[in-house]
Amino acid sequence: MTLSRREGVDIRPTLLRVLTDLYVQASKHSTDEERQFVELTSRLIDEVDDATRAAVRARLAIYPNAPAEILGKLGLRPFNPAHSVPFAREIASPPVVPAQPSPLSEAQLRMQANLSMQPKDAAEIHDMFFRASGSERVLILHNLAETPLRASARIPAARTSRAVETLEMAAFATDIESFALEIGETLILPARLAAQIVNDPGGEPLACAARALDMPSAVFQRVLLFLKPEIGTSVHQVYRLSRLYDHLSERSALVMLAAWRGSTMAVTRAKYRPTLHDDERHRARITQAQARPALQPGSAPAVRTGTQ
Repeated sequence: MTLSRREGVDIRPTLLRVLTDLYVQASKHSTDEERQFVELTSRLIDEVDDATRAAVRARLAIYPNAPAEILGKLGLRPFNPAHSVPFAREIASPPVVPAQPSPLSEAQLRMQANLSMQPKDAAEIHDMFFRASGSERVLILHNLAETPLRASARIPAARTSRAVETLEMAAFATDIESFALEIGETLILPARLAAQIVNDPGGEPLACAARALDMPSAVFQRVLLFLKPEIGTSVHQVYRLSRLYDHLSERSALVMLAAWRGSTMAVTRAKYRPTLHDDERHRARITQAQARPALQPGSAPAVRTGTQ
């Protein structure tokens, strides 16, 4: 609060969100903790915007041990297990209309036909994954476990253990560049793709790369807390990615790793074109032949004038 008054930055909405997130993490609180939360929150609720107040109201509405004073300021009723909510009448469901199946892409057809992954298919899977939303990415990763695609070979345990230690130290130091470099070297990925995986705002590619390294769940949670502030300061993001990591299978991560490696091959093939034997001939500049004069100098006899 002192910093906000001195620098002119309004940190009250962020402070209220963080206080609420930390408070709802524990199921029970002591009297002093509850009193401190009430004193801080009651002063901040009236000074924040509507969006922040609505977010705090949604968090405390489902928390059973929220203070009654704060619930009253937010217009919520205290939780009482004795009061049961009457069920409404069942709403008649509309008739189910079968959805028209969308045409499958070439990569999806290859996945269903049990064919090996080609660089073009790997590039399509890579682009589809990074363009998808968070829920769509989770569905893609879970579906990869059932596909007949060939997964990448498992990285040796000695190499992964050294990589996990290096990645954890880089996360503690918030050294994103060194973290991405270690990811690229261990997973055999180019620096551009490793940086894309680490800097992705959703965090799903990072969870997939960590699962391919067989990183322990506790270490992955510490990486989420310290590597990137935009993820570590959000309790929702940390819990969401931790649940995804616990349910993510190793095969899904290795299949996605194979797609990442195959996409780099597709980019390399498109970048470099084979040279033909007559390329130099076609590349040479064609110049028109200069017409030679019909009469060369010195070839005609000299014309004499006078009597001598």
